[in-house]
Amino acid sequence: MPSYDSSRARFRLADRHIAVFAHLLDGKTPPEELWESLAELQRIGLVGAEGELAPLLRDLLGALADPLVVIQVEVTGEHGPVNHGVVVGQDAVISHDGWPGEEESEYVSIEPNTLVWELARKVNLHRGEKPEKGAAEVRVETTMAALDAAFVALEEPGADDGATRERVREAVVGADPGLKGEALDHFLDLVVSLNATWRITTAWDGEHDGERAAMVRALAVWDCGPLGHWVREQPEEPIMPGQVGPDSRLVVVRSDAAEVWGKITDLLPDREDLLVEDAAE
Repeated sequence: MPSYDSSRARFRLADRHIAVFAHLLDGKTPPEELWESLAELQRIGLVGAEGELAPLLRDLLGALADPLVVIQVEVTGEHGPVNHGVVVGQDAVISHDGWPGEEESEYVSIEPNTLVWELARKVNLHRGEKPEKGAAEVRVETTMAALDAAFVALEEPGADDGATRERVREAVVGADPGLKGEALDHFLDLVVSLNATWRITTAWDGEHDGERAAMVRALAVWDCGPLGHWVREQPEEPIMPGQVGPDSRLVVVRSDAAEVWGKITDLLPDREDLLVEDAAE
């Protein structure tokens, strides 16, 4: 069921409720499959009997209807993928958080100058040990087939941590015989310690070669708990459907929270990158 907290102008809504709002904003009656969702919104007073929208929804619907920047955050952990995001509108910035196994997400307005903090919170960016100054770059290279084999092996853990690690080792070597020695051990450490993987994707209307075009930037990171953050350089984001296969290179590079923070900041367009005047028209 949808719900809202008027004291903080926050809402719990499913995608089907957002779809109802979209139809009503266009002056259309929602299709039959959305009638129950419409009734739920009417029962809590967000939609009137004639389809009128509550004033409390102004900032939320204004941003969703006319976004300048759309940011998607996909976090995959123990309970599977969970989707979060931020919509930057003309007059408001709306953040939404999902929850594992829940249909609804929580939508709330945030201050624009807290946007990077908000994205860092969504991916649980945390401080770790800083690398030694001048330390050599640490990277691990293998294939997507090896990663897939490792994940399959982890779904059937052994009797103890040692047995689980050995099962994963056998699966990885079978998928990528060229991964050996220290590189193999390092990869196993990362996979076994993996808390979550996450991806942030930003999209907006911009200009390319003098013409209006969809602009996209993305960042993918492994959160390996005590082993810190690892930026996935290959496959390179943003990834298009069908672009990645078992033979695709997988490259992850050791990073730290400060560097990841900077990369998140770099995902956001500058104001001059946005077609603000076009969006306002």
